Amino acid sequence: MPASEKDPDSWSAADKFTVVLETAGFNATELSSYCRERGLFLEQVDRWRQTAQDANANAVLTMAEQRDLEKRHQQDQKEIKALKQDLRRKEKALAEAAALLIAAKKIQAFWGEDGDD
Repeated sequence: MPASEKDPDSWSAADKFTVVLETAGFNATELSSYCRERGLFLEQVDRWRQTAQDANANAVLTMAEQRDLEKRHQQDQKEIKALKQDLRRKEKALAEAAALLIAAKKIQAFWGEDGDD
């Protein structure tokens, strides 16, 4: 149990796990007494126990799955690089079109509004 008197939900994961380990073999009466002594709620301990159980529920990737994941990651990186290049090209084209439009407006303003030339 942490030395500070802060809210139990803000305790570190190690402190919460310690509570889960300490209460693992308790029956309902013992658990209630433990919680009262430490200012905890049964729901908090149950939630922390479930979190500890769920932490190991993620399956470990096999070597084939890991290779497939790495291959997809490399493909994604290539696609991102291509998209960035395409975006830069389009931004340059847009800037050029904007510059031409501004130049055309300046020429039109300089020579006048009539387009009879």
